[in-house]
Amino acid sequence: MTKILVADPDPRSQQDLRALLSQRGYELDAVADMPQALAPLGDGDVDLVLCDLGLPGGGGMQLLHQVQSLHPETAVVLLSAFGSVQDAVAAMRQGAADFLGKPFAPDQVLVAVDRALEKSALQRENQALKTALDDRLRLDNVVGTDPRMQAIFKTVKAVAQARTTVLITGESGTGKTLLARALHALSARKQAPFVEVNCGALPETLLESELFGHVKGAFTGAVRDKVGKFEAAAGGTIFLDEIGTSSPAFQVKLLRVLQDRIIERVGDTKTIPVDVRVVLATNKDLEQAVKVGEFREDLYYRINVVSIEMPPLRERKSDVQTLAEHFLRRFATEHGRPDLHFSPAAITTLLAAPWPGNVRQLENVVERAVVLSQGATIDAADLPAQLRNRGDAGPGPELAVDDSAGPPLPLKEALVGPERRIIENALRHCGGNREHAAKLLGINRSTLFHKLRKLGIR
Repeated sequence: MTKILVADPDPRSQQDLRALLSQRGYELDAVADMPQALAPLGDGDVDLVLCDLGLPGGGGMQLLHQVQSLHPETAVVLLSAFGSVQDAVAAMRQGAADFLGKPFAPDQVLVAVDRALEKSALQRENQALKTALDDRLRLDNVVGTDPRMQAIFKTVKAVAQARTTVLITGESGTGKTLLARALHALSARKQAPFVEVNCGALPETLLESELFGHVKGAFTGAVRDKVGKFEAAAGGTIFLDEIGTSSPAFQVKLLRVLQDRIIERVGDTKTIPVDVRVVLATNKDLEQAVKVGEFREDLYYRINVVSIEMPPLRERKSDVQTLAEHFLRRFATEHGRPDLHFSPAAITTLLAAPWPGNVRQLENVVERAVVLSQGATIDAADLPAQLRNRGDAGPGPELAVDDSAGPPLPLKEALVGPERRIIENALRHCGGNREHAAKLLGINRSTLFHKLRKLGIR
């Protein structure tokens, strides 16, 4: 039933409007001031507000602004016994559906109400269509219009509510972590923790303790009991990234957790039941790893219940512009430049690039352009030179190794200098912030710390 809120301090006016509109079958609620009006508006089920311009507690114009802020699809008709043409014009310019002078004829009210409700219905329909479109384009923070991405969105929505183990595969930078977070956000576990563990970033000696915890005295340095990531994720989701790098010994223990839903802390014999949804990710071909004996076959079949392959960006070129504009809106807002936009030449350059670093590389390129560009437009010249010249945001000519002076060095040695310069440039650009530098380079923080130690960079 259509609900109308009458906000008018005049009891006679309330009575007349109630008698007139009740005949149409509308549900009416009448209040006499601003505070009373805000209560039913907060519920979000009011279709139309009839409000006196001189409403006590703030006035009709202020209530109009409140409605537009809280529920822009709700129409507002302003009423006034002393209104002028200027008042009416001002009200209409600021979003009022209509403006009626008092005393008003019944026909005037009915025409204004019909017109305002029609406008409200149209706005609600537009919002519903926009929401439906957004749902097709994105899943939480995962964006994509490509048919393969749409199929992935459907799979995620279908399995989100189950406790089924999910394996996400794909090249580095394709968005596997974001997809895992989307699975958690769409599940009934979304209020519980989402715990992420990068199995490739932890040495084998620490991985078991990190995931399962340990008891005091279990090993040198274990001075107190420690809760592992599985227990910390109780009731929620644990995301095991780079699972393809784990050792055979760890794989055996993970298999037991998945089969029996219990863990043992390192150094303890007591088992602890765990209620947790397990999502795993890898950029390795696990089927091939099974064939060569690098990954347990029984564990592979246990984790491969629902498998989702994230396509590389080069295979979903139709998403490049959508993703670039998504990142632009985010970074432009973060850096206080909300009017920033891409030029056609910049879009052409982005579309032509092969994106070996996938979505993560595109994200870093857009953030760099937002930070370094001048004016309201990001042009092709604001993008990395390597992207413009070769369609690749890899190391530029200034980082190339000169091998003309003699026999070439072994590849590992030859790459030390360029790698050092790239990392040092990233740290300078980020003011020494290592977490931001790792993000800019498209690597995780622990990988960056490892490289800093190896290269002796302080």
